[in-house]
Amino acid sequence: MIYLHSICLNEEELPQGFPFNIPCIRSLEEMVFKSPVTFFVGENGSGKSTLLEAIACGLQTPAIGSADVSQDDTLESQRMLAQHLKFNRKGIPRVKLFFRAEDSFGFTLKIKNMLQDLSGMEKEFEEDIKGSYGLNLAKGVVRGQAQLLQNKYGENPDGRSHGESFIHFFQERVHPKGLYLLDEPETPLSPIHQLTLLAIIKEKIDEGCQFLIATHSPMLMAFPGAQILSLDQNPIRQLEWEEVEHVRLMKRFFQDPKNYLRRLFDS
Repeated sequence: MIYLHSICLNEEELPQGFPFNIPCIRSLEEMVFKSPVTFFVGENGSGKSTLLEAIACGLQTPAIGSADVSQDDTLESQRMLAQHLKFNRKGIPRVKLFFRAEDSFGFTLKIKNMLQDLSGMEKEFEEDIKGSYGLNLAKGVVRGQAQLLQNKYGENPDGRSHGESFIHFFQERVHPKGLYLLDEPETPLSPIHQLTLLAIIKEKIDEGCQFLIATHSPMLMAFPGAQILSLDQNPIRQLEWEEVEHVRLMKRFFQDPKNYLRRLFDS
């Protein structure tokens, strides 16, 4: 299912400075999303994360474990860019979510703090509420909320590795018929967990989801039928997997890593 069909710049004169000085953004024509999975690829500084963040701001997409996109200080420039984007929608997703790798860590801390707060509330009730009926009632409410969090996220939510936490929260928060924006999700993931992520994405595509993903990972880019948009190109151009520079570089490296590194170090 494709909910966001295309984006383009409006016809107003663009401001100067970041992010409008990024070549692929300043020359952005209509970008049509042709697959339920679209990858934004390119070198650092190409604008892929900036554009994805601007889309998240323009669609008012909730972010997990971080400040709301309308208030996040780090997204001020992206909100400005979003004001100059037109969004062509073909449907309304049941849920939207903007997911950055670091957000899973922030969300883990948030859950841990909530559990600690609930434990503290229970102790305060024991000190402040004298009657056994009222005390048991208040403690029951707090314990019920804590149990719900523990059932969903575990008694020790920060007891997992970064990669395990990312996969766990991704599974918990991705639901059918949703639109999901992922910024470099491979960052905390081992190759095995990247394959796990691909399997989850495939499952959710079959349940009517759409994904826009900014990535450096050749493994993720290999998702069958995915659209790969290179922001290194000006204007932005769709590539086949074999044409992506990240893929070509990794192929050359793995063909003969010792010789590749020897030539690198000798140059």
